[in-house]
Amino acid sequence: MISLLAVTLTVSAATPVLTLDEALEAARQNNLDLKVARARLEQSRLLSNRAWAAYLPTVAVSGSYTRNSAEAVVALPGGPEIVIQPLNQFAAQAEVRQALIAPSLWPAIRNAGIAEDVAELNTDNVRREILFVVAQSYYGAASYQEAIRATEFLLEVNKAREADTQKRFDVGTVTRVALLRAQLDRARAEQDLVRARNAFSSSRLALATLLQRDADFTLELPPVPQVPPPDVDLAQQALEQRPDVAAARRNLDLALGRRQGVWFSYLPGVSLSGVYRLGNATGFAGQNDSWALTIGAQWTLWDGGLREINLREESARVAEASAQQKQAESRAVEEVSRARLEYENAQANLAKAEEALGLARETQRLTEISFKAGVATYLEVADANSALTNAEVGAISERLQTSLAALRLLRAAGLFAAKE
Repeated sequence: MISLLAVTLTVSAATPVLTLDEALEAARQNNLDLKVARARLEQSRLLSNRAWAAYLPTVAVSGSYTRNSAEAVVALPGGPEIVIQPLNQFAAQAEVRQALIAPSLWPAIRNAGIAEDVAELNTDNVRREILFVVAQSYYGAASYQEAIRATEFLLEVNKAREADTQKRFDVGTVTRVALLRAQLDRARAEQDLVRARNAFSSSRLALATLLQRDADFTLELPPVPQVPPPDVDLAQQALEQRPDVAAARRNLDLALGRRQGVWFSYLPGVSLSGVYRLGNATGFAGQNDSWALTIGAQWTLWDGGLREINLREESARVAEASAQQKQAESRAVEEVSRARLEYENAQANLAKAEEALGLARETQRLTEISFKAGVATYLEVADANSALTNAEVGAISERLQTSLAALRLLRAAGLFAAKE
């Protein structure tokens, strides 16, 4: 009897093997969703610069040329003539403005830094989710590939059994019903193989799309991911490690900072401005240039109630952010507990599937021996081979479910793909 482990997937020798680590690294480099998230992060990193720009000095220069209808000259008694309005008038001006005391900008600068932190955490969460999907797709495609080997094994067995039955029918030792059963089993095995190959091709194409590469690779089934033992408090680790929980906390800080910014808008502001002017009209001062320094203060005492409206709005946003933080923490704890139960259940199912596989292998071996001794019938051998293949496929499926459950547990605890 052909051993299942000896049956290999028929692929070109030049087809590369893609490992799980290689797939995750390719996703980090090429995944389009991750590139979009990084581009948005780069945009968010400019928030602090934009906030500081309002506190930095501004410099502006301007110039003009005016053609007047007539020249205006004033002759003072005992003094020189002063050109008040030249026929061709040129002027230039340079102005510098600097905020000295701007209370509304102080929390805005701090809030910009918090908003950058939130963007960093959200991007990290997107990265983890994308890599989690890639890992899920990899395990699924690799399991379909293993299922192909199991169905190929059943097909080879049924082909051999059909050929043997045909010979027996030709010499009259079996009935035509036995031959038809053998042909039916072979046809079903061929159909199952087509389904398995199509499922593998589809899952491999989905994985290739995530990695932005051609689907010209085979896979190696990785071991079931290792998870921390039951005595490790994964719920606490989730509260400490998950970026979505950290982002919810920083969003609360941001909401508090924005409300503080409204309170600071009640304070007065002080600014400094300097102007230098140059022109070809001297004016009564008798100079072509002039300068001025101005210190100004502004204090809005009443703005029609807009600040009070903003204050109530920001207070409501603080309450919303506080509830969202508690919601994120509760969801993280709940996801860890549910993922732990699913993993334990998957482990139990895998153990039963492996036990059933061992029994099916022994049954198939004994049935084959009995058939060769003339004790077992062809139908008993066919049923044993079919049961063995079903057990192989069942073990592969349960192994996949256990791997996916382990991935979900690691993701819920914030431990999957924690590092960039």
